[in-house]
Amino acid sequence: MKLRCAIIDDEPLAVSLLESYVAKTPFLQLIGSYTNAVKAMEGVSDDCPDLLFLDIQMPELNGLEFSRIVGERCRVVFTTAFEQYAVDSYRVNALDYLLKPIAYPEFLQACEKARQWFALHALQAPESGTPTSILVKTDYKLVQVELAKIIYIEGLKDYVKIYIDDEPRPLLSLMSLKSLEEQLPAQQFVRVHRSFIVRTDKIKVIERNRIVFGKEYIPISDSYKAVLMEQLARHAIVGKG
Repeated sequence: MKLRCAIIDDEPLAVSLLESYVAKTPFLQLIGSYTNAVKAMEGVSDDCPDLLFLDIQMPELNGLEFSRIVGERCRVVFTTAFEQYAVDSYRVNALDYLLKPIAYPEFLQACEKARQWFALHALQAPESGTPTSILVKTDYKLVQVELAKIIYIEGLKDYVKIYIDDEPRPLLSLMSLKSLEEQLPAQQFVRVHRSFIVRTDKIKVIERNRIVFGKEYIPISDSYKAVLMEQLARHAIVGKG
């Protein structure tokens, strides 16, 4: 398998060195090089690589901040001249950390670790072709949201509120409920009301045409009730007959 990768470093010489390393690594395919992290964000958003070689200390937007914004959709190998960033790099779930000046054997070892991670991830994928996360714009940044952690979504005119496991407040995003619904796997989410979408496997209690999530009650409209019950039956939550 080929890993699509991008390089982000504000030092042109460092970019050139990594480009030469990528060129002689058979399982890597370079799709972009950037010396400006803000411009790189636009490129990564349009064409997300599998792997980012990402410098940490950069102006405007540093590598740690960049990695938090792109989240889980790109795996990261940090490249930096400052060893004190090593602990921080693992806090944001980086695959590896390379200290400059970077020798090719060290680079290749990090790439092999990345290749093994992607191979294992492919074996563990729940369903081929089914997304495991979505990218949501909120507060002028992009946030990667795992579908398995979404409890329900509420539509508020031009906004949506995404309620997520273990998060004290919902994620607010400027988009319509309909446009978000089109991004969600139909086998995992169901519309229960013109203002609510619920993740099916999070439903534990239904009473009086309402879904109960702790102290929250989600109304079930008559027009969506049949679809909901059919979905629940497929998940063996409601028995037939």
